[in-house]
Formats: sequence, C-alpha cells, structure tokens
Amino acid sequence: MLGAIAGDIIGSVYEWNNTKRMDFELFSEGSTFTDDTVLTVAVADCLLNRKNYAETFKEYGRNYPDAGYGSRFYKWIFSDNQQPYNSFGNGSAMRVSPVGFAFNNLEETLAEAKRSAEVTHNHPEGIKGAQAVACAIFLARKGEDKEVIKSFITENFGYDLNHTLKEIRPHYRFDATCQGSVPQAMIAFWESVGFEDAIRKAVSIGGDSDTIACITGSIAQAYYNDIPPYILDTVKKKLTPDLFSIVSHFNKKYGITV
Repeated sequence: MLGAIAGDIIGSVYEWNNTKRMDFELFSEGSTFTDDTVLTVAVADCLLNRKNYAETFKEYGRNYPDAGYGSRFYKWIFSDNQQPYNSFGNGSAMRVSPVGFAFNNLEETLAEAKRSAEVTHNHPEGIKGAQAVACAIFLARKGEDKEVIKSFITENFGYDLNHTLKEIRPHYRFDATCQGSVPQAMIAFWESVGFEDAIRKAVSIGGDSDTIACITGSIAQAYYNDIPPYILDTVKKKLTPDLFSIVSHFNKKYGITV
C-alpha cells in the first residue's frame, strides 16, 4: 500500500503538468497525497475493521474534501445516496491495492476487489480494472515472475499489454478510465528494474500521472518488496497521523515489510 501512496505523492505535481522525461524531481514542496491515497487507506480500513465500503468512502471523502476527487465521485460523497453510478473510471483501480495484499488466494482477491469497486464503479470495466490490479499485486507478492503475471492479466482481463512505453509516450493523453490507464500503468511496471524506476516510468507516460504512478507503485511494491528509504521516509512525513495509523496497522496485521 505504501508503494501506491508513494506513486500518488510523487505523481501529484505532474498530473496537470505532465512530463515525458524520467529525470524529474521526485519530491517538491507541492508534492502531496491526493484522493488516490485517501481512498486506498479507506479500503485498508474496511479490510482491517470490516467496515462498509460505501459508508467508509463517504466518511473519508468528507474528512478530506479537497483531495481532488472526480466530479461524479465528489457529488456521490456528499449525497445521501449509496447507490453506485456505473463508473468505469480508474478510481476503482487506484484504491484497490490493500486487497491485493490481504488475501491468500486468487478467488478471495477477485471477490473482494469486486466488492471494493462496485459500490461506485459497478460498470464491468470499473470492476475489471480493480480486479486486474489486485491480482497483479497478489501474484507479484507470491513471487511469480513478470511474464507469468503479464500472461495472467492478458488472458483473464483482455488488456493489450504488448505496447512499449516508447510507443505509448508520444501520443498518450489524459485518460481517467480504467481501460485507458490500467494497462499503461502495468506496462510501466513490466519495463522497470526497481521501485523508483517503476515510478519514474509511470510518471513519464503523462496523463493522469498520480493515478498511473499509484497503480504502478502498488504492483512494484509487491514485486520488488523494497521501497528505497529516501522515498519511504518522505512519504511517511507527507501523510497525516490518522492515515499513517491505518497504514501501519494494516502492514502489521498482514505482515507487510518494505
């Protein structure tokens, strides 16, 4: 989960100021957590404390109203309605990483990823995005190599993962859908050689930089099991005490070390 949060914070300053380079500054004064982090922690809280997803997302959203939510989600947060709104945005995929770390078989991972998504993102693409990311994390933390993970995602979710970042970068534009950002985030992971490299590659795609880097970072953490201390320390300082407390309890309960 800290890998996802690191990606969110590092990518935050590049979402509306895209870079196609990899030698960008990792952190600046403007680097901050966004809705990606808030809702990732909300999912962790639900898993830790068996909370209702819809109620908890609304609670966290109202506690952090300026985190940068999409317009439909923002409206949903402050409504009395708990019904989903058929979204296929990448919000379901950006927040799902705790699910990938919490379960010991794929069936449970798939089922819980669907539950975490469908309270808002009940469109098939919204559910698929969440399930694909959760499964990639699950397989990565179980020690599967990249080709096995890639084959599984391709065969079970139908994403085209055969493009390279060199092919994607020149023409890629902002796309906040699952189908328009989850495959790109995964390709950044496939081409990476370490955690920081994965985040740099994700941000260099452009588009919805914080969310792409969040998704990439979640898989990279599971695969490399090593977030560099200079990234980890800064990320922890950027989190509020209440958010960091949930992260710490989650990591302790599920034996996650980085």
